[in-house]
Amino acid sequence: MVEFVTRSAEETIALGRRLGELLDEGDVLVLTGDLGAGKTQLTKGIAAGMGVEDDVTSPTFTIQMVYEGRELPLYHFDLYRLEDPDQLDDTGLFDVLGGDGPCVIEWGEQFAGQLGDERLDVYLTRMDDEAAPGEEPARRVRFVPHGVRACSIVQNIKRD
Repeated sequence: MVEFVTRSAEETIALGRRLGELLDEGDVLVLTGDLGAGKTQLTKGIAAGMGVEDDVTSPTFTIQMVYEGRELPLYHFDLYRLEDPDQLDDTGLFDVLGGDGPCVIEWGEQFAGQLGDERLDVYLTRMDDEAAPGEEPARRVRFVPHGVRACSIVQNIKRD
């Protein structure tokens, strides 16, 4: 496990950019955090690190977005509205897991058992208690690897 604190949206995006530079085919990231914790900002950075030029938004209503990067596609899922593992069959998630690009899955923690053992869990937390009134709080970003590949990603991001 490794943890970072980002003090602005730009810092969260920069951390995501570095992460995006490290991702490869079949990598799975599960982003967990309350609304406003920075999941989409981190994903914007991941996309930028992969060379995606499109505007990245959370696919809350479409569930899946695909972005073309320099070398790989980025599969971005938002499972917020799903309640049951059986609903995953209709999302297209299983079609791309382990495929030709990384998958970033927001609100996927409730489906960890269906996502496989090889993944990187990313927990984002707003540090509201430490912010002055009216000030945007910092974010705590914690990386918890599961599997050899995820451990390698964490070691590389920690080294930087």
